[in-house]
Amino acid sequence: MTRRPPTRRPVLIVLHQETSTPGRVGRLLLERGYPLDIRRPRFGDPLPETLAGHAGAMIFGGPMSANDPDDFLRQETDWVGTVLREEKPFLGLCLGAQMLARHLGARVYAHPEGRAEIGYYPLVPTPEGEAMARDLGTPWPSHVYHWHREGFDAPPGATTLAVGDDFPVQAIRVGARAYGFQFHPEVTHAMVCRWTVRAHERLSLPGAQARHEHLERRLMHDPCVAAWLDAFLDHWLGEPRVPRRTKPRRSPSLRA
Repeated sequence: MTRRPPTRRPVLIVLHQETSTPGRVGRLLLERGYPLDIRRPRFGDPLPETLAGHAGAMIFGGPMSANDPDDFLRQETDWVGTVLREEKPFLGLCLGAQMLARHLGARVYAHPEGRAEIGYYPLVPTPEGEAMARDLGTPWPSHVYHWHREGFDAPPGATTLAVGDDFPVQAIRVGARAYGFQFHPEVTHAMVCRWTVRAHERLSLPGAQARHEHLERRLMHDPCVAAWLDAFLDHWLGEPRVPRRTKPRRSPSLRA
């Protein structure tokens, strides 16, 4: 009799729009056997009082600001403390990273000249970030995808892992298991196409890149982002690093 592998605990996914998805991150978690517990507190979904039944938690981005007074934003920011106290894996992406920083007392701020990072921008690891890359066995990508007009300072006690230009703090670690990334490693090609059409007015902000640059630079930089994210998620989940099998390429068709 064949035994089924044990069921993994779900990863809690916090999203902020009705049509939002966890993108590539969600797919990679599912491939590893982790169910997704998707919640949208903005639309009334509750957050759990404990993460004892979850493998970890992620808070994704959104068009709102971590400084906004909405009840759901305050609730999510306060709830970050639950994950930190229980020392569960936590990952904040863009808005989620700003909530992590704000929960720990750091500033979330707009660029003094009104500049935005919308498109692909350089990412430079710190010495601590380089050490993490050696642990992962995969280097940080040289450029990552952004969509934001606010950044955050590293909170007290956090380790800065990577820096950028207009918004210097790009990646932080808090303790051993909580991370905040200002960028969006989860985006798929479809998400880039959708964002640059539905929110095209943001592409005219100072510092933002034109739509064709998003698409062209994705071809250049996304393979490195994908490889790094794959390794990072194993590290984040505490799984042994196993090389992923790539799908074999199909032979070119002989038909005209």
